[in-house]
Amino acid sequence: ELQSSSCGNPGVPPKGILYGTRFDVGDKIRYSCVTGYILDGHPQLTCIANSVNTASWDFPVPICRAEDACGGTMRGSSGIISSPNFPNEYHNNADCTWTIVAEPGDTISLIFTDFQMEEKYDYLEVEGSEPPTIGLSGMNIPPPVISNKNWLRLHFVTDSNHRYRGFSAHYQVKKAIDFKSRGFKLFPGKDNSNKFSIFCLKRNGHKNSSHAKVDPGEPENGKRIGSDFSLGATVQFSCDEDYVLQGSKSITCQRIAEVFAAWSDHRPVCKVKTCGSNLQGPGGTFTSPNFPFQYDSNAQCVWVITAININKVIQINFEEFDLEIGYDTLTIGDGGEVGDPKTVLQVLTGSFVPDLIVSMSNQMWLHLQTDESVGSIGFKVNYKEIEKESCGDPGTPLYGIREGDGFSNRDVLRFECQFGFELIGEKSIICQENNQWSANIPICIFPCLSNFTAPMGTVLSPDYPEGYGNNLNCIWTIISDPGSRIHLSFNDFDLESQFDFLAVKDGDSPDSPIIGTFTGAEVPSHLTSNGHILRLEFQADHSMSGRGFNITYNTFGHNECPDPGVPINARRFGDSFQLGSSISVICEEGFIKTQGTETITCMLMDGKVMWSGPIPKCGAPCGGHFSSPSGVILSPGWPGYYKDSLNCEWVIEAEPGHSIKITFERFQTELNYDVLEVHDGPNLLSPLLGSYNGTQVPQFLFSSSNFMYLLFTTDNSRSNNGFKIHYESVTVNTYSCLDPGIPVHGRRYGHDFSIGSTVSFSCDPGYRLSHEEPLLCEKNHWWSHPLPTCDALCGGDVRGPSGTILSPGYPDLYPNSLNCTWTVDVTHGKG
Repeated sequence: ELQSSSCGNPGVPPKGILYGTRFDVGDKIRYSCVTGYILDGHPQLTCIANSVNTASWDFPVPICRAEDACGGTMRGSSGIISSPNFPNEYHNNADCTWTIVAEPGDTISLIFTDFQMEEKYDYLEVEGSEPPTIGLSGMNIPPPVISNKNWLRLHFVTDSNHRYRGFSAHYQVKKAIDFKSRGFKLFPGKDNSNKFSIFCLKRNGHKNSSHAKVDPGEPENGKRIGSDFSLGATVQFSCDEDYVLQGSKSITCQRIAEVFAAWSDHRPVCKVKTCGSNLQGPGGTFTSPNFPFQYDSNAQCVWVITAININKVIQINFEEFDLEIGYDTLTIGDGGEVGDPKTVLQVLTGSFVPDLIVSMSNQMWLHLQTDESVGSIGFKVNYKEIEKESCGDPGTPLYGIREGDGFSNRDVLRFECQFGFELIGEKSIICQENNQWSANIPICIFPCLSNFTAPMGTVLSPDYPEGYGNNLNCIWTIISDPGSRIHLSFNDFDLESQFDFLAVKDGDSPDSPIIGTFTGAEVPSHLTSNGHILRLEFQADHSMSGRGFNITYNTFGHNECPDPGVPINARRFGDSFQLGSSISVICEEGFIKTQGTETITCMLMDGKVMWSGPIPKCGAPCGGHFSSPSGVILSPGWPGYYKDSLNCEWVIEAEPGHSIKITFERFQTELNYDVLEVHDGPNLLSPLLGSYNGTQVPQFLFSSSNFMYLLFTTDNSRSNNGFKIHYESVTVNTYSCLDPGIPVHGRRYGHDFSIGSTVSFSCDPGYRLSHEEPLLCEKNHWWSHPLPTCDALCGGDVRGPSGTILSPGYPDLYPNSLNCTWTVDVTHGKG
């Protein structure tokens, strides 16, 4: 029986919804788009077998375009595609996508009859050919484009000035031709140069002659194990060190007709390994090369993760994942046999990944393959050891509720959404025998039209906080009991200024009085209705969007004030909201009051019961002067992302005769662009102690005087979590380095850590120091070298009348693929 394959999860387009959780040969999945978007492409994909052991989806993943956007899906044997308004000038700021789809095995030719565009700034991108993406621009008619798939996708983009005629192209579908040779169907456009090397036995052509045996050969940079090529025989393949096997590790000679027999698959290939590493538990993190910047072309990266406890399995989850869809793949397999198709758990591409992937054994391998074209940012993976026969904790959806807390085989988890949210996905998932959940956890989305009758709740912009999209017209109505009122608290607010609006109306009619209209990024203060109904109307135009908004509401009676909530980054004192009651707010360490007074009182004003002012808000300041003995400095916006275009200055001042020590608890800024400078003194002209961006910072820094100056600057795009820094005043006579520690399986000589002192180290028998230089405590309070390690070495010369030899990694597991030789030299004349 020939082995089947999986097509892998093809991913979900932006604004799209995927139905289906199985991706093996014969499985079908469907796509649809959220309200306001039209599906372009084929709505149903089927996983089909291409050859003995490969499979792929019969159509590309469709896209979702806005209802008023240009583009479309083209079907039929031929047709014409032209830029909008052709042959007249196209529009500025156009963004059109056309998808031409044919039947599996067909190919498509695209012949241009007219082509005029502004060089470099306006362009047409064609996908689905060879090379995978072709960029076209300028005034010359391009050569014909031939697909190597059963689809082509055209993406037309223009900037804000200089318009030309655009383009017109004729497409023609070429039907598949069946090249039938004893059961094989060969498709045009595919590489068939080695198809017939698959035969292992065939007639010699002479009457009554016996079968001729066909050697499948050896892969370059690898070897074949087995020399029997008769019917039913199996041969195996392996690769040299630093090479990774692609294809089947073993193939079998199988009968496919009376006259022919064939190998069950092609001979595999061995590709040079360009990156990756061997990793060990109990847990850790690794990334694709250059993350979060574009990974390399033509990469072959292999990671093997081994649990320290052989009775546990490996669980991974992706913090970020984005590969060029279809062309760059991450294959994940169980065990340590990299590339063996029998062990494959998932083949991932694009940007959609499972919540968790769990191995069956105490090892897992990951193989990243990239092609020669432009890539993407890659991935960041967290891994850890978990108990056997477990799928791991998949978490709970944001704004969702989970029933069940068992993650072992056959355990079931059930989900529902908080009031006001809609569940998208599976309502229940089961932990399968292969340690994989039957589906990803569902998501809870906020509808664009809804009525709320609960006494308290939340109103969110669509897809908050990921950006609400374009062309929206949402209406939410909050209805409380007659005689009560409604209070709105704005927790977050970020709309495209002057073009996207939120209007709040005092009633349930479009003509009700407007209490407030809001746009931009300034968070509004609280609002209170006059009646028992509020109407919120949100409109977004056709371009750009912000983060959106997060609003909580609660209802209250006439003789009390509304619950003002507890501000983030703060503590509230007082729980009574009756007339005459007061509450106060104190900001957490590192935050300052950015709005309101410390105490507010529920009082009667203009015939209404209301708070004397807005509840205070606490935020991390952009700069300041600190003179307390210790404290915290936070990036503005902490614990959320900091803003763009910042220029923040902090001065820390200690008492004369003291020094300042800062310790980095958290640090993550945009690499190369958002920078924190630390200066040894009171201002920017003071000597620079260090300039930091990305995630690499020292554990701590000291000043040489009683002043330290910090400057944080950010550019106008992309932000991150920022930083949390502790500072403290230390006395000058404690100038020293921190305790450097003692190596595992080693000893330290010296206990003086003051500036100018040295310490040295040695290792237990059987171990060797990674470096033998003593550590000097330098004037900057840093040791001159890192703490050495004591390693059990792979081979070497062992001298002396007695000693110890240890396997590498002892007492932990030794690594794979070792070849160690020790030479023991005892005293002359002894044995």
